[in-house]
This record gives sequence, structure tokens and C-alpha cells, in this order.
Amino acid sequence: MSPPVINIIGAGLAGSEAAWQLARRGVRVRLFEMRPVRMTEAHQTALFGELVCSNSLRSDSMDAAVGVLKEEMRRLGSLVIAAADRARVPAGSALAVDRDEFARALTDAITSHPMVEVVREEVTAIPDGVTILASGPLTSPALEADLNRLVGARHLYFYDAIAPIVSAESIDLEVAFRASRWGRGGDDYINCPMNEAEYNAFIAALLAADKVAAHPFERPVYFEGCMPIEEMARRGPQTLAFGPMRPVGLDDPRGAHRPFAVVQLRQDDRAARLYNMVGFQTKMTYPEQRRVLRMIPGLERAEFVRLGSLHRNTFIDSPRLLRPTLQLIGRDDLFVAGQMIGVEGYVESAAAGLLAALNAANLENGRPLVVPPPTTALGSLVAYITDQGRRDFQPMNANYGLMPELGTRARGKQKKQQKIDMAARALGAIDEFVAEYAIAVSAASPLLQETP
Repeated sequence: MSPPVINIIGAGLAGSEAAWQLARRGVRVRLFEMRPVRMTEAHQTALFGELVCSNSLRSDSMDAAVGVLKEEMRRLGSLVIAAADRARVPAGSALAVDRDEFARALTDAITSHPMVEVVREEVTAIPDGVTILASGPLTSPALEADLNRLVGARHLYFYDAIAPIVSAESIDLEVAFRASRWGRGGDDYINCPMNEAEYNAFIAALLAADKVAAHPFERPVYFEGCMPIEEMARRGPQTLAFGPMRPVGLDDPRGAHRPFAVVQLRQDDRAARLYNMVGFQTKMTYPEQRRVLRMIPGLERAEFVRLGSLHRNTFIDSPRLLRPTLQLIGRDDLFVAGQMIGVEGYVESAAAGLLAALNAANLENGRPLVVPPPTTALGSLVAYITDQGRRDFQPMNANYGLMPELGTRARGKQKKQQKIDMAARALGAIDEFVAEYAIAVSAASPLLQETP
């Protein structure tokens, strides 16, 4: 009799991480990925873990909870974080990657593992047996319909937008300048400066530009972390100047005055041929993007390798549907992971896949299922999405506001030290969690040990 197989639906960040965690524990995996047989609105390749919105996994600093979450994942033997560390490109204190190198590393590591069978086909019904559903926010209509059969038709949704990418050679560096905010990271970013008149003209054009319309029967809901620039501008003409276009901490090394506003470009590939427009998610039509974005000083002749786009994301009502073990209430052998459970962000999605895999393996092997302590970044995020008392559920990034406070509330300069203390507590708790449950943590794939 052949050993049982755990099914994983979706080879995004959550599914890829889950497949690796199971395979390295000696569990046979059948990993379903519908691309390239059926593509999504946002993906362009058949690679596992393709990054579609940004190439940044956000801050690596302990000042940010996502930095703590990444370190927790390193201590849990995450393949996704190992691949990201290997494919890293300059981005100051952020962990940004060459997205193609990153996805290829994940794909090669998983497809070469003898315990993983990859099936390139669309799954239209959730299979019997232990399964991890990690099909993502762009789940196909047929599979979503089968999920509705299990949980009811009560789904939540929001609209997600993608920022454009420009070729490096088309950026006018006589106008733009290289610098990182507050000098952190040297000159990793290219900055396109605007004076007040240029900024006001840009905002007026942005508001007047033609936009991609939502379906007439839907009222668009946007996640704050990926808010289209048009929606921010509608909140007030200075919103972008105090948001992604804020000039604070960015001085032109050529001796010019600090600009009124600035558009930052972040390196998108290791060869520095492509740059991502930071925080410039947009729902303008393609012709309008070319017209309006070329009003930005330094981008007058910009070559857009990828234009921005808007797509509808689906996520489930996790407080009503999921246990903290990420099991679906009513079907213990079905785990749900990734962005569709309401964790927002690449790192958070992969972390959910890691936890789902730990518990799927434990269920298969007759061991107790585990939940990370709430003092950890991962545990606090899981506690948020599975809080049954929550009524107004929206996707959430890892953040210190989810983690239990340390004694009295800090104020002013004390807040930074409190974050450092909370980070130390979190990492101590994850180490204790690993030891208590004898979680096997080993080096990542040998394919990631090579020098880039």
C-alpha cells in the first residue's frame, strides 16, 4: 500500500512554501498549479511564487513587524525567505528581489524534490483527503464555486492594483537623482523630483484620466496597502505628497533644494535594467498611464516594461470559517492558506502556507496540531484572522498593533525601544515554539546554497 499524499492547490508563495515544508518532512505531495494551462488576470509566467504586485518583501528591520515575521520564518526553515535572501537586490532596508530569479529558485527547488509531484491542470473541485487550499485571491471561478459549496456564498473581496515598471535606460538621470530616504541604503533608489507646480499639474491630470471601471454590480473596496494613486488623490490634493510621494528625508546630492514631491523607483532585477514605481499602483487605462506618468520629471521618455493594472481579489471570512490551526471548520482535513484567508502581503501569505503545512503533516502523522504563540508576529496574525468576535473583517499585514503590549504603553522615543523589545520577545517565543513541538528545522534547498 503506497503512503498517503497531501494535495496542495496552488503554487504561489503559500503553496510553494507548504509543498517544501511537507516534502522535507518526508510527506508525499501532489502540487496542482493551473498555469500555464489557464492563466490569471495578473500572472505572466508559469513559475511558482511569481510576484505580481511588487518585487519587495518589505522591511527587513526589527522596527517593522514584517521584519520580525521574516526572521521567525528563517528560524522555521522557510524556503520562500531563503530564496528571497538569495535573489536580493539593493533596496535600502527593504528585502526586494529579482522577481524572475526568485521564482525560478522556488520552482527549481520544488520540482526537483523527489517527494513532490507537480500537476499542471486546473482544479475545479476540492479533492478528498488531507488538502491545503492555497489557490490565492485569483482563484478560478469553478474552484471558487466548489469552495462556496463548503462554506456558503459569503465571500469578501477587495480590489488590488499593480504598479508599473520602467526600463532603467529610459530614465533621465540628468533630472532624477539616486538616494535613499534619510541616507539609509546609500543610493539604492532613483528619485524623480517635482516642484509644487509640477505636482499640482500631475494631480489634476491623474484625477481627470480615464480609469478602468469596476463591474457595475460591485462597490470597489481597496486594501489600504495597495491603494491606487487615483483613490489617494481623490481624498485630497496633498494626499500623495504626504504618502508615497513625500520628499522627507530625500535630499538631492547635486545641491538642489529638497523637492516638493518625489516619485521613487526601486530596482526590480539583479542586473538593474528594470525599476518599479514605488507605491504607484494604478487603475488608469493603458494609454492614460503612458500620458500621465510621462509628466513625471525624469520619465518623459519612459519605456514601460509593464503597465499598472487592477484586479479583483477574493478572500474568505476567516473568523467564521477557520480554526487557528488553519483548518476549515467542518472539515478537519482541509487547510486554507495564503492571501485568500485575509493575510495581506507576500511574507504573510508564505508564512500561512508554512503553518498549514506543519499542521497538515502533524494531522497525517497523528501528532498534535500547533498554533504559534500570540507574542510572535505569526501567532498574532493568526489570532487576528481567526478571532471569532471580529465582525468587520478586512485583510491585514503583520504589524506590532496585533501583538500584546509590553507593560505600559510607550510614548515618543520609547516606541522604538518597545518595538525592539517586542521583537526580542517574539524571536525568543518562536525558538521556544520550535523546541517545545520538536519542529524539524533544516537548511533550505541545496539549490539555494550556491553563490548567486
